[in-house]
Amino acid sequence: MSTPPALWHPQAHMPTTIKERVVIASASGAWLTTEDGHRLLDLPAGLWYANIGHGRERIAQAAAKQMTTLETYHLFGIHANRPAIDLAERLRGLVPVADASFILTSGGSDSVEVACKLARRYWQQVGRTRKTVVLSRTGGYHGLHGFGTSIAGLDFNRAGYGTESLIPETARIPLADLAATRTLIERIGPGNVAALVAEPVVGTGGVHPPPDGYLTGLQALCQEFDILLVADEVITGFGRTGEWFASHRWGIEPDLITMAKGITSGYAPLGAVAVSGRVSEPFMSGDDAPIFRQGITYSGHATACAVAMENLDVLEEEDLVARVRALEPVLATAFGSLAESPLVHEVRAIGLMAGVQLLPDVPADEVIRGCRERGVLTRLLAGNALHVCPPFVITPDEIRFAADVIAAALDAVAERTAA
Repeated sequence: MSTPPALWHPQAHMPTTIKERVVIASASGAWLTTEDGHRLLDLPAGLWYANIGHGRERIAQAAAKQMTTLETYHLFGIHANRPAIDLAERLRGLVPVADASFILTSGGSDSVEVACKLARRYWQQVGRTRKTVVLSRTGGYHGLHGFGTSIAGLDFNRAGYGTESLIPETARIPLADLAATRTLIERIGPGNVAALVAEPVVGTGGVHPPPDGYLTGLQALCQEFDILLVADEVITGFGRTGEWFASHRWGIEPDLITMAKGITSGYAPLGAVAVSGRVSEPFMSGDDAPIFRQGITYSGHATACAVAMENLDVLEEEDLVARVRALEPVLATAFGSLAESPLVHEVRAIGLMAGVQLLPDVPADEVIRGCRERGVLTRLLAGNALHVCPPFVITPDEIRFAADVIAAALDAVAERTAA
């Protein structure tokens, strides 16, 4: 066996990665530059996170200022740092969660882990000890920590660990079938279900927007059966669907919201969980209040929180959430035209995100390579779908350029396979 590479890439087929590694050297706005000088339009915005675009000097200045004052100090026990306090107060004004408190984390997977543990801990504390099952949607992705792996709606992320789930008290509901979801809850027993975790828009599963009435119907089911609703807004939070949170767009008020990615636009690792007053109350009052035994060393990292505050300033000052609303029809029209390709099954678009679902037998790696050669970086999502989720600063012409490049790459593959 040859010596393995020093860097083991996440979610990667390493033999292929070793041969085709693309090293990103710099970035500005919606564009990336590789080490060999190739300029690429960043269609996935990194991993769904570069909302305000790359290369913002003011974010670097905010980080440097905080680091030279106090790089960080932990939040355990009675300790705190001012950026973490200020960020939590600011987030409270943005989320559709009643009397929200915020548990700050290091990222999205951490946030999901915290939310699922807290949901189960809440029911234990209020004496409903049988309520332990966590439900999630088929096709959903919720990070890859213990709970995130166990509630994954993508089977390949649960496979290979000895059992179907690391945490057994989980079950999948259909992607968008309320009647079947009711049947499943009744079969499990509502008295056994602690929480239902749902992405408002399924992201890594292929970009599936919710049908009309689905999310409000899901919330109604949770209220009827006394199940905590957890909205996983790690991708959709901070403007991706044209509202600060997708929960706003579809009119739901979850018990908990998980967030990360757009909270700093990728400039620093940070996540958070918005916790409703109902869920936090047993831990917040009385001398005998229990401690929620969950803590991450870098949760509420002072520099990351300072970066988040500056990122929110950019979003507000440049009105970038409204910009997403303005660009939504541009993206839907440009990428919708790709559905005319004989290699495309359908195109699903909402806000500033889309999934271009190729037919099952289309070699997506060839299409992606063809896009890269023509100046556009995209990647593969579940269901053989191409990832479209650009930075908010992308222009209409750049959106149309990206769609044209994908069309050209598809045409090249179609011509080769027809030959």
